[in-house]
Amino acid sequence: MNRLTVNSSFRLLISSILLVGFLASCNVSRKYTAEATKIWEKDILKFEQRDKSEKDPANAVFFAGSSSIRLWSTLKEDVAPYPVIQRGFGGSKFSDLAVYAKRIVYPHQFRALVIFEANDITGSKTDKSPEEVVKLFRNIVKTVRKKYADQPIFVFEITPTKSRWAVWPTVRKTNQMLKETCSKLHNTYFIETAAAYLNKDGEPRTELFIKDMLHQNHDGYIIWGDLARKKLDEVLMQPTKK
Repeated sequence: MNRLTVNSSFRLLISSILLVGFLASCNVSRKYTAEATKIWEKDILKFEQRDKSEKDPANAVFFAGSSSIRLWSTLKEDVAPYPVIQRGFGGSKFSDLAVYAKRIVYPHQFRALVIFEANDITGSKTDKSPEEVVKLFRNIVKTVRKKYADQPIFVFEITPTKSRWAVWPTVRKTNQMLKETCSKLHNTYFIETAAAYLNKDGEPRTELFIKDMLHQNHDGYIIWGDLARKKLDEVLMQPTKK
């Protein structure tokens, strides 16, 4: 085999590896499209109607994610003085947000984006691995970065809850991987919250949740808001580097 043939074969191998990597990245969200569309298309259409009729506040912090975001009725007060945009949808997952990120996020201008999803690992047969959750999070960040190159992106730590305590070891591993991932991505931050929701015995503080032991009550949201606001202050109030 001559040098030309070797070089051509090597280039073909490298091209193939890069193509496989590219397709794998695309398929991270694509393989969930049918499921997400079946469940959430009507909700996303409602968001798009709101986007046409509502005017976003200037320099807002955009909160996107699952029902814990949707049910946060005191969000505006809990993270004041930051103005907010709120787009939470039902029991959504990281996979759902990966599918719909463009349609949810792109219509808006914002100072920072805050994400919370917690339904990919619940103890069901369809649970994702921590590695898959991280891939989906990376996919969401990549999608956002195509339009918003420099806005800070935050992700809430997945909250320990009594209703899903059996899978807490897996969730805890996922949280650690998300934290490590944030440290490697441009202007992306992890909001640590779990410690505030555990009692002295290391178990979920049930007094911070409603009867389903999954969603937070008002006291829980006050804690969440305080932790989010402190992290926003830490990042957004930094002096601009010249």
